[in-house]
Amino acid sequence: MAVEARTSGKANRIGLEKADYRGNVSTLCAGCGHDSISSQIMAVAFELSLEPQRIIKMSGIGCSSKSPAYFMNRSHGFNAVHGRMPSVATGATLANSSLLAIGVSGDGDTGSIGLGQFKHMLRRNVPLVYIIENNGVYGLTKGQFSATADQGQTLKYAGLNELPPIDLCIEALVADCGFVARSFAGDAKQVRALLKAAISYQGTAVLDIISPCVTFNNHEDSTKSYPYGKVHEEQLHDITVVPKREEITVDYEPGTVREVAMHDGSVIQLRKLHEDYDPTNRMEALRLLDGAQASREFVTGLLYIDESRPPLPKLVHLPGTPLAHLPAAKLRPSREALSKVMADLG
Repeated sequence: MAVEARTSGKANRIGLEKADYRGNVSTLCAGCGHDSISSQIMAVAFELSLEPQRIIKMSGIGCSSKSPAYFMNRSHGFNAVHGRMPSVATGATLANSSLLAIGVSGDGDTGSIGLGQFKHMLRRNVPLVYIIENNGVYGLTKGQFSATADQGQTLKYAGLNELPPIDLCIEALVADCGFVARSFAGDAKQVRALLKAAISYQGTAVLDIISPCVTFNNHEDSTKSYPYGKVHEEQLHDITVVPKREEITVDYEPGTVREVAMHDGSVIQLRKLHEDYDPTNRMEALRLLDGAQASREFVTGLLYIDESRPPLPKLVHLPGTPLAHLPAAKLRPSREALSKVMADLG
């Protein structure tokens, strides 16, 4: 598909403007954190000059899974049934490994009915940017508690939640996911940087974004609310993704820097604030999250990265040409080959 160059405004390297990455008008509640995340996805796609026709947007069920309709109308998309997006994404990325897959899920879609699929997707290292828009409630069905809701929290219609929350970043780490990060929808700069890093990663990149539900769960005592996030957010580091193909000058306050190289040559710069945090230490990430959960702290940033695991297409030795682009003669065994197989079985 040819990309038509635009000349009416500032264009990126492939001749597209910011408007070319827009989707439909959002029908979510005004102020919803999900819309902020959609805005950052569009901004990142423009800044990285991603070709919309080479992106497939995946989703499941819930307010979060409506989000892909609100960005990149020129891209492919598949809205799966509740909790089953990982299976569909696995098939799509194996059939056409040339596509960049971006999955948008929610705390219910991932942490409840889809938890089993989520864990096996991580185990297989499916090449997918997996965004969890986490608000602690089922907003689409009027505000019941989700699996990530705070223990002891009270909602008007749902009553008291007596169950402990599931930490989806801990679940990802236990499943040996190679890219685990957490952010806050109200921190646009950090969300944008982590999205760029996730897109560069070769495998499953989990980005758990606390995305407040302004209608059902924006109370000050909720760890999924705007007021709580703005007061209690503790950033592990300032993050900037620096592509090596071009020089970028960044002005930072004095402090130590750790660089994590990505497969495509980009670099994540980590500016240490108050901890000497190592994002390549999985046990340290688990310890940090366990302590943060116990003290109701809100830790954001790149929690863990490991580039040693091959993504699923490489693990199953797929050919360089995507399966979707191969002719039938290459995909179907010949009559002679089938006859030989049958003879061997007999």
